[in-house]
Amino acid sequence: MARAKQPPQIHQLTVAQFEKMFPDEEACKTYLVARRWPKGVCCPRCGNPAVYDLPSRKWHWQCEECAPDGHRFSHIAGTIFENTNKPLRDWYRVIHLMLTSKKGISARQVWRYMGFGSLKTAWYMCHRVRVALMEDIDNLGGIVEVDETFVGGLAKNRRWDKRGGGGGTGGIGSGKTPIIGAVSGKGNVVARVVANINSDTLTAFVREAVSHKVSLLCTDQWPGYKRLDGEYPHGVIDHVRGQMSSARSTRKPSKDSGRFSSVAWSAHSTN
Repeated sequence: MARAKQPPQIHQLTVAQFEKMFPDEEACKTYLVARRWPKGVCCPRCGNPAVYDLPSRKWHWQCEECAPDGHRFSHIAGTIFENTNKPLRDWYRVIHLMLTSKKGISARQVWRYMGFGSLKTAWYMCHRVRVALMEDIDNLGGIVEVDETFVGGLAKNRRWDKRGGGGGTGGIGSGKTPIIGAVSGKGNVVARVVANINSDTLTAFVREAVSHKVSLLCTDQWPGYKRLDGEYPHGVIDHVRGQMSSARSTRKPSKDSGRFSSVAWSAHSTN
């Protein structure tokens, strides 16, 4: 049997190649400008190509179009390197470590390898790089599980001016924040903080996050999902009867529950 065609390997810089390519800070700045503005420097705010160098400050330019007194910007304006005191060469080293580590690399490992004075610096840099590498997630497809949850403290434990009603122990009436999330078989997660979990809210979220070409949409027996029956191949998980997965799904339940929990807490904390 013929072996399946393998995808071409992505070339990765070795340490020696990296050192040769970026021997100093000037080489890093030159590389960034060439990749960011291959047709010439333009204003990152308005796109005006008619900018001029500032003689007193290298790697800085000024645009006269988008500000009365002129808008000054540098090679790192509007990038993940902006508003940091770390040189570009350190940033490039961290990016190289993250992209060439087969199983990923933690902020603590980066901290030890780079010799930063603070673990928080390594975490901050790794976080910025990961955000920059994130791809926009299209509508989820394949087998998708949708569920809602409530996070946050009980209303009765909050300050009197932030309780907003509700005194139960969980769920509706507890005063906790409702969050709805969808998880695809590939592990992609979409989560939103919502005002309530009525039918209109749940339906609107599913239409936004889940493709109509999905092979199976799994939800629990909450009545708010009932309207999805005519739009999606809808499978219901009846927890009352002890079901942990839809009869039409062969996927292991709660496969991505840990990731959904972290995304839910992130959505709640940034709300």
